Amino acid sequence: MKILFDISYVIKGNVPEGFRYQPELIGASEEDALVARIRDLPFREFEFHGYLGKRRVVSFGWHYDFSGQRLRKADDIPKFLLPLRALVAPLAELEPSEFQHVLVTEYAPGAGIGWHRDKAVFGRVAGISLLARCVLRFRRKSGEKWDRSNIPIDPRSAYILTGPARLVWQHSISRVDELRYSITFRNLIEK
Repeated sequence: MKILFDISYVIKGNVPEGFRYQPELIGASEEDALVARIRDLPFREFEFHGYLGKRRVVSFGWHYDFSGQRLRKADDIPKFLLPLRALVAPLAELEPSEFQHVLVTEYAPGAGIGWHRDKAVFGRVAGISLLARCVLRFRRKSGEKWDRSNIPIDPRSAYILTGPARLVWQHSISRVDELRYSITFRNLIEK
């Protein structure tokens, strides 16, 4: 097992407690094989309270329904994602089966995601980035100002959000210049 990389000396500003980063979780050939399978998934436009985002998504295991503000059962996690789940679960200090939800997101050039915290029904978050580098931004209110941190996330790497990084800080992804896929595994704390 690779040791999680301490990114704190690479970045200017705060690195949220509970954020962990693993560069090169998978190799280039594994990334190519994943992307070939991902391209065939039944993506749909991301819809949030009647608005369509620039990214496309598909959920497995469970789907969070924003309009009903609840979880709904979704199709089973595809078998080709199970080895990746098994690889990333120990980094989040979970058993693979504890990651019951996976969200695959396609970010076309120009797409990003705004400030948010993952819904309270979810616990730990593990993200795997494919094809293009992105910037994962964090912010938290500190008096009248915001504490901020920008962390470059390389292709084929993974990041883990637990503790304050998951529950206190908001995060977003800056707009990407090239096609990017992310695979986000989450465990459930409510059903």
